[in-house]
Amino acid sequence: MRIFENLNNCAIRRGAAVLLIAAAGVAAMPLASPASPAHGIAIYGEPALPEGFEHLPYANPDAPKGGTIRLAEPGGFDSLKPWILKGNAAWGVGVHVAETLMYRSIDEPFTLYGLLAETVETDPARSWVEFTLRPEARFSDGSPVTVEDVIWSYETLGTVGHPRYLGAWSKVEGIEQTGERSLRITFTEPDRELAMLMGLRPVLKKAQWADGNFGDSSLEPPIGSGAYVVDRVDPGRAITFRRNPDYWGKDLPLNRGLNNFDEIRYDYFGDANAMFEAFKAGEVNIWRELSAQKWDSEYDFPLMAEGKIVKSEIPNERPSGIMGLVMNTRNPIFADWRVRQAMIEAFNFQFINATLNGGKDSRITSYFANSSLAMQPGAAEGRERELLEPFARSLPPGALEGYVLPEGSDQPLDRRALRRAIALLEEAGWTVQGGVLTNDAGRPFSFEILLNQSGSAMRAASEMQQIVDIYIEALRNLGITPRVTMLDAAQYVQRTNNYDFDMTWYERALSLSPGNEQRLYWGKDGVTLPGSRNWMGMNSPAAEAMIDAMLSADTPEAFAAAVRALDRVLTAGRYVIPVGYSPISRLAHSGRLHYPERTPLYGDWPGFLPEVWWQEAEK
Repeated sequence: MRIFENLNNCAIRRGAAVLLIAAAGVAAMPLASPASPAHGIAIYGEPALPEGFEHLPYANPDAPKGGTIRLAEPGGFDSLKPWILKGNAAWGVGVHVAETLMYRSIDEPFTLYGLLAETVETDPARSWVEFTLRPEARFSDGSPVTVEDVIWSYETLGTVGHPRYLGAWSKVEGIEQTGERSLRITFTEPDRELAMLMGLRPVLKKAQWADGNFGDSSLEPPIGSGAYVVDRVDPGRAITFRRNPDYWGKDLPLNRGLNNFDEIRYDYFGDANAMFEAFKAGEVNIWRELSAQKWDSEYDFPLMAEGKIVKSEIPNERPSGIMGLVMNTRNPIFADWRVRQAMIEAFNFQFINATLNGGKDSRITSYFANSSLAMQPGAAEGRERELLEPFARSLPPGALEGYVLPEGSDQPLDRRALRRAIALLEEAGWTVQGGVLTNDAGRPFSFEILLNQSGSAMRAASEMQQIVDIYIEALRNLGITPRVTMLDAAQYVQRTNNYDFDMTWYERALSLSPGNEQRLYWGKDGVTLPGSRNWMGMNSPAAEAMIDAMLSADTPEAFAAAVRALDRVLTAGRYVIPVGYSPISRLAHSGRLHYPERTPLYGDWPGFLPEVWWQEAEK
C-alpha cells in the first residue's frame, strides 16, 4: 500500500526544530541562493549535504542488491500514464521509471539535489532557474536525455498534462535552451518555490510521445531514465518493474543505497481484506497497518509465529495533513458554515476512536498539526493577525478568535453536541418536522456519502464503513438519514474528479514546505476545474492571499506565519470532519526485508519504501 500521512499531535521535534533553527539563524541574514551553479537548492538557506557528499544520510550504501519485493495496491489500473487526467494509472510508473532533474531529500523540509541535472543555478530573487544536464544521463533505450526532451516534457505537462502541473506552469514566462546541456526557465511573478518545482517535473522521452496524443490513456510502457523499466503488465491485476542493469545513474552518490531490488511487483486486490489475507499467506511482502487496535490483536497468524514476518514502527516528524469526511460546498446544503459545524458536532470522535481503535489515535486538530506550522490555540497574533485582518468580514467564525473541535463523549450519543447541532441547523433554516430535518420549503436535508470499495491510502473500506455507520446513527437524532454509495475504484475516481458527490472520504498529504500545491488543494480554480484536490469546493480570497504570502515570504518566520494563517482559514472553514492520526507508521514485513537504522525526517514517506529497503539472502 502506498503512503501519505499519519501523524501525532505532539511537542515540536526535529522537523519543527529545523524550521525554528532556520528562523533564528537565517531570518537576519540575506537569503542564501546559489549565485553560481550548485549541486543542490533549499527553500531557505543552504542544502544540508555539501557538494561531493557520499550518500543520503538515510540510505545504506552497503545494502546488498537483488531479490524481489511484492507490494499490494487496492483496486486496479487501466493506464501506464500517471501524468494525465484520463485513466487510472498503475502505481509505480512515475516513481520507478521516470526521473526528474532534481531529487528531493526526505530528511530536510525542502531540499533538492541534482539527479538528471548536474547543477542548478538561480538568482537571489529566484525570478529564473537554470539547469545543466549530466552528460551521462540516458533513457533506458540508451538514447541521451536532451534539453529538447526536458523542454518538450515541461511544455506538454504544463498544457495537456494532469491539472496538478498546470498551476505552476501558468507562472512560467518562458523556457529556452541556453547551451548544449542547459536550459533556463523564467517566471512571471515572485515565488521562491517555483525554481524548485521546476526541478521536480518528470522528464519524458519526446520521441515516444511527440507523434501521438499524449493526453489519452494508454498501456504502452513509457521509456524513462529511471533505475527500473516496466517488465510485465497484467492489466488491472499486476505490474512488475525490473531493475535496469545499464541504469545510467547507478553510481551517483545520490543513488548509493537506493534501488536495491532486482524486481518490484505490485499486485492489485479488490479490497483491503483481500490484500491482508494475501500478506498473511506470504504472497505480499509488506503490510502497512493503519489500525493500532489491529496491530495489537490481529498479528498471530502462522508466518508471524514462525518469525518469517516481523513488525517495525517508523516514527515521523511531518504535519498531519487532513483526513476525514469532506463536505462538498457546491451542494447548497453544505454552503452554510453553520450546517458544516452541525455536521462536525454530530461526529463523536471520542466514541468512534475508542470503539474502532481502542482510543489510541489523536485527533487531527488542524491541517498542519504535529509541526511548528500548525495554528496555535487562541486568537491570532502578530504577523498572522496582520495577514488575516483585511479579510475579517469574510472569514468564518473562529479564524481570528481561535477554533477548537468538539471534545466528544465516551457515550454513543454526545447529547450536548447534538443540542448545539440542532441550534445551528435552526439558525440556518432547518427544523425537524415529523422526525425529518427540513427547510421552510419542506425540502428534506438529504445527501449521499460516497465511498471507495477499495479503501484509501490510510483507511480500509471496512473501517470507513464502520465510521460512517456510527456517524449515521448519530445523524438520525437530527432527523437526517444519508444514503451511502460504495463504488469501485474507477467509478469513484471518475465521480470525485468531477466533484459529483455530497460527502466523501478525504485525505491530503501536507509537508514541512507547503507551496504551490496548496492552490491545487484549496484554490478557487478547483471549484470548476475537474481533477483538482479542492473537493470541498472552497473559494476563499483569504486562503488565496495566505498562499500568496507563503510563496513570496523572504524569511522562515514570514513563511511560518503565512502557513499558520492559512491553517486557521482552512480549519475554521469547517470543510472536513477530521478523524485521528498516528505518530508512527506500522509496517509488518518479511523478516528478510530491512531498512536503515537512521530513518529520515519525513519517516515512512514516498522515497523511503521501497527505495532504501533491501533483501537479505536466504540463509
